[in-house]
Amino acid sequence: MSVKVRIPTILRTYTDGQAEVAAEGANLSEVIESLEKNHPGIAARVLDDQGKLRRFVNVYVNDDDVRFEGGLKTATPDGAGISIIPAVAGGC
Repeated sequence: MSVKVRIPTILRTYTDGQAEVAAEGANLSEVIESLEKNHPGIAARVLDDQGKLRRFVNVYVNDDDVRFEGGLKTATPDGAGISIIPAVAGGC
């Protein structure tokens, strides 16, 4: 399945500055593998050492938070939009 992945500013060094890139995969895990193949180093910023999504990275497939769906097994239908969003913290 071909999907579009929106890349946050902080990760665009891996995509030559592109804000959106194409990737392939039937589920989120396969999409991340496709991203890594075409943009080496990006997977390490999204996945931890155990291969799970990092706590501070939120991922959405068609506006659905994958943490409440199937995680890395979340289906990524053809034409889906995937957003990678780093968590933002702050305050006093």
